[in-house]
Amino acid sequence: MVQERKVALAGAAHLELVSGVIQLRPEDAMVDAMLRGWRAQQMSRGLKEGTIAGRERLIRRFHEFTNEYPWSWLPGHMDEWSASLTGEKHLAPSTIRSYQGDVRQFTEFLVDGRYGWGPACEDAFGTHPVAICHEWNTIAHLNDYEGDPEARPFTRAELQRFLDYADDQVERAVKSKRKGALAAYRDATLFKVVYGWGLRRTETSKLDVVDFGRNAKARQFGRYGTLNVRYGKAKKGQPPRRRNVLSVMDWAVDAVQDYVENVRPRFGCEDHPALWVTERGGRVKPSEINARFVAYRDALKLPKELVPHSIRHSYVTHLTEDGVDRRFIQQQVGHECDSSTAIYTHVSDDFMNTALSKALAPAFAGT
Repeated sequence: MVQERKVALAGAAHLELVSGVIQLRPEDAMVDAMLRGWRAQQMSRGLKEGTIAGRERLIRRFHEFTNEYPWSWLPGHMDEWSASLTGEKHLAPSTIRSYQGDVRQFTEFLVDGRYGWGPACEDAFGTHPVAICHEWNTIAHLNDYEGDPEARPFTRAELQRFLDYADDQVERAVKSKRKGALAAYRDATLFKVVYGWGLRRTETSKLDVVDFGRNAKARQFGRYGTLNVRYGKAKKGQPPRRRNVLSVMDWAVDAVQDYVENVRPRFGCEDHPALWVTERGGRVKPSEINARFVAYRDALKLPKELVPHSIRHSYVTHLTEDGVDRRFIQQQVGHECDSSTAIYTHVSDDFMNTALSKALAPAFAGT
């Protein structure tokens, strides 16, 4: 009879606890060992360092809030913590659910018999960890969209005003002979690219010049026929997702081509790969995009519900109004599910009335 060889799981208690050593603060040493074990278990699953570190910080904050050790945590602690996140910190439901999910994963790791943390706590402290996150004391994911209900896309008129204003800042800087003319031109083009390819702020910030390429099916766009987005929104714990976005707006292609060929070289950053460079030779950051957007929006007295993401939102809405296939739009913006694209679709009243007329036409054709 062949005896099976047992292989220790990454994160198991006996791998993290030092035997034969008397700890000055055994409770704190146990917590540190638990977190090391959880880190090892997550690393074995291929999670990113940033994700693991963020989860560890959250568990330490929860530990500090309860003022109890993990083997003494109870469901009531989760209730109190969730109430503070809602009533005191006013966090969004999606954020609270994410935090609860991290605590759930940590406590489930501790109570999983394969890792041995329960017996280790029994031996050391005479008690053991229990599950504290349940359906009745955590937020369920019931809706596809949990963002601000006031968030919306630009209307076509609002977007035109915004882009025209961005262009006007270039002319004003040139006429006043201020130093900001190049930066104003860069930012005006940047917002056109956000709309023209339906991008997020981070995706836009991390674009390099070489990310544009040719599309054999759209030769009229030259080397700007497609855009390789390398830093798309990642799933939790995973690397950024890549996607290729096909160019569909000729005016946006003209704008970025003019910027790359005639304006960007004047920044004196020929060796820098970034598409959007600063006067000091760096890369424009997402926070800087946000600051410029807010300045333009407020100067135009546009609604504060409009945020940088509203430009990407507008890309989906306006293509939908123009009759572009929904599946194509979904691929362009990098949504895995059509329901995500549907959330972004806020078509105008004119579009809805036209669609209604088309839908009713067959019914009244014989009357």
